[in-house]
Amino acid sequence: MGAGAVGLAATGARCAAPAGAVTPEMFGAKGDGRTNDTDAFAAMSEHVNARGGGTIVLRPVTYIVGRQQRGRGRNEPSFAGSKIIRIEKCRRAVTIRGNGAKLKCASGLRFGRFDPQSGKPLPNGRGIDLTNRAMPYWAMININHCSGPIEISNIELDGNLQRLAVGGRYGKGGFQSGGTGLVLSQNLGPERLERIYSHHHAQDGMILAPGVDRAGATLATDTSCDFNGRQGCSVTGGRNLLFQRCKFRHTGRAGIHGSPGAGVDVEAERSPIRNVAFEDCEFSDNHGFGLVAGTGKSADLRFERCKFVGTTNWSAWPDRPEMKFRNCLFVGAINHARGDADPARAAQFMDCTFTDDPALSPTGKVFLPKGKWIAIILKSPNVRFRRCRFRLIADGVLPLSQSQVIYEDCDMSQRSAAPSGPRGTYLGTTSIRGNAHLEDSIIRGKVTLNGRILPQKG
Repeated sequence: MGAGAVGLAATGARCAAPAGAVTPEMFGAKGDGRTNDTDAFAAMSEHVNARGGGTIVLRPVTYIVGRQQRGRGRNEPSFAGSKIIRIEKCRRAVTIRGNGAKLKCASGLRFGRFDPQSGKPLPNGRGIDLTNRAMPYWAMININHCSGPIEISNIELDGNLQRLAVGGRYGKGGFQSGGTGLVLSQNLGPERLERIYSHHHAQDGMILAPGVDRAGATLATDTSCDFNGRQGCSVTGGRNLLFQRCKFRHTGRAGIHGSPGAGVDVEAERSPIRNVAFEDCEFSDNHGFGLVAGTGKSADLRFERCKFVGTTNWSAWPDRPEMKFRNCLFVGAINHARGDADPARAAQFMDCTFTDDPALSPTGKVFLPKGKWIAIILKSPNVRFRRCRFRLIADGVLPLSQSQVIYEDCDMSQRSAAPSGPRGTYLGTTSIRGNAHLEDSIIRGKVTLNGRILPQKG
């Protein structure tokens, strides 16, 4: 198991199957790291579906999965992935006890655009042609339209991206051919995800889209999504999701990348997204944004004690209503903080730190835009920074903002001699050190600029 796995050690006692549980070995799986066990997992899934739910117990071994069927035209994919674990329409509880197991994609499967006749890779496509689409699997674990509680724990999902045969880009924004570690879609009961390591998938580490008005919540703890092609995690619908101690890192860093290439993408597609919280999570070194929330009917997103690191792109793009950040660290620039005439709906940053310190980056690189601003906050009324610290020790400069942005009790400094423009409405007591220009600012509190107290105005 890779060094990035999150606590996937298992004890023999936990591997024991409770009465009535099923194992893939009961359906012919070998779990020897060589034999393809796809058919056994598919048969096990059908058994669980027929019973309306149940418990699946795995061993702490490597199961090779993933198999493709060649298409026959007539809107069929050129190479379609077989089902692996697919649970659907179950009314009883569904539990997957991983016990440290690894599901690893078979080497050599096709992904992207391939000719269905010759099997050869095709160049990048401009539109969508299903008959040229190849994917190793839709999802290693796909649970959808279930009404009972769902629990998945202590499992590694390895997409083996480095050993896929990659063709041309398919679909809008690059590679949109399928190939995700875990998909939970339209389920109506509570969902619990614990100690999952989902990495090197051609598409996403996870896609979460709970059903509308479902009972309970989704809780993901101690879960990591690393080196996936399109997203670490996509939240595409639903309410009441909580992520604790999760990591979303290195998206697009394993050879292919699709848009937006984010650590986490919050994008309402099926239903509005509300009441989503991240606590003690990391969004780091992604090809695209660390966090992006910029489209769809999404609102009410909260972040506590999280770390956002942008090495080649924005650390965060928080462009939805009611986004709140508390005690968070931003390494690298942010953009598109959502403003609103209603202060309660504008983005709020409380007790946060913004810096360009390369020592806090896993690669030593920190993303800054052309003007080197640590934040660009334009046409964003009532975006508020309260008790925030701006510590710019390299090339970065203080935010580019306008007078409708609120700074309250902040401490701001830059080492660069380049001019900055943290214009805003200043409340409380704020200290600024560096080449900062505050023309058109509204000063209602005490602002000290390079040791000089500025007069109140506005």
